[in-house]
Amino acid sequence: MQSDRPIFVIGCPRSGTTMLQLMLHSHPRIAVPPETRFLVPGYYRRFGFGDLREEANRRRLGQWIVSDKDTKFKELKLDGDRFVEDVVAGPPTLGSAIGIAFRSYAEQYGKARWGDKRPSYYHYVDLILRLFPDAQFIHLIRDGRDCVASLKEMPWYGKDVFHAVNNWAEAIDFGRRHAKRLPADSYYELRYEDLTASPETELAKLCAFLGEEYDPAMSEPSHVAKMAIPQHKVWHSNTHGEVTTARSGSWKSRLEPWEISLCETVLAERLESFGYELTGAPEAKKAHAAEVARVAAKRRAARRRKDLRDRINRLREPGPVAAQLTTGQLGELVKA
Repeated sequence: MQSDRPIFVIGCPRSGTTMLQLMLHSHPRIAVPPETRFLVPGYYRRFGFGDLREEANRRRLGQWIVSDKDTKFKELKLDGDRFVEDVVAGPPTLGSAIGIAFRSYAEQYGKARWGDKRPSYYHYVDLILRLFPDAQFIHLIRDGRDCVASLKEMPWYGKDVFHAVNNWAEAIDFGRRHAKRLPADSYYELRYEDLTASPETELAKLCAFLGEEYDPAMSEPSHVAKMAIPQHKVWHSNTHGEVTTARSGSWKSRLEPWEISLCETVLAERLESFGYELTGAPEAKKAHAAEVARVAAKRRAARRRKDLRDRINRLREPGPVAAQLTTGQLGELVKA
């Protein structure tokens, strides 16, 4: 039986996750849409929708996904009214409503399987597993210095280099936890540098993990970029060309010497563990390293508070949240 498990692409922002999205979208059985913003916000707003066993509440949820300006539902190019009716007629869980949106997107392309890509999902793997217990995660890892250099240049990134360093460190640290805890058929890591150097080889391995046959179209993802990447996202312009290694190591000319020192001082062990060579740059100034540590502590404290609130909220959920759409999800329902 061919797999129908949902696929989630995660990683530090600017790791090449959009390129990987397009590669997966080029597969004849898999559809991965542009980024939306209703999965995580919908989860945290779930109490506002009430008990989804009531039809009126499912309708309210569907209408929020369709009409709220922040959900980016319009990126899916679906008929909103039809989607709302599908949610009303579907299983009475939050995961099912969200899954119906992505499943409908895949059906537009005649595909049987869907995925979702949002780099920050590495923070939310536990949450996603609550919604989709059969999910598979692909963690794309890129040299942290390239990620920091690229983040600095993004028009949407309002943070400084100290936050950018933390972004990459967090992605690696969360990935290590996921690798230890999740089954081998649920979590997969690959390096951007390997993927761009040998796309056919790396994608064939990735397809084996997903339970799919490799298709050569995956190695030429630019042909789907125009329809799968919104035009306003000009920072993804490189995805409209051929897969190339040209951007690997570009941090050498894009980072200031002090920034290279900062990256290699703070991220040394993590970089080397994934095969990235250090330059031997001088140790970063203590004040710079201390600022990274300060930012990291502040971010950890915020996550702890949010996680604590969610653990408490789980005790008062009116009903199950897990999707009831795929073979694996229905199997979990039977077990329960």
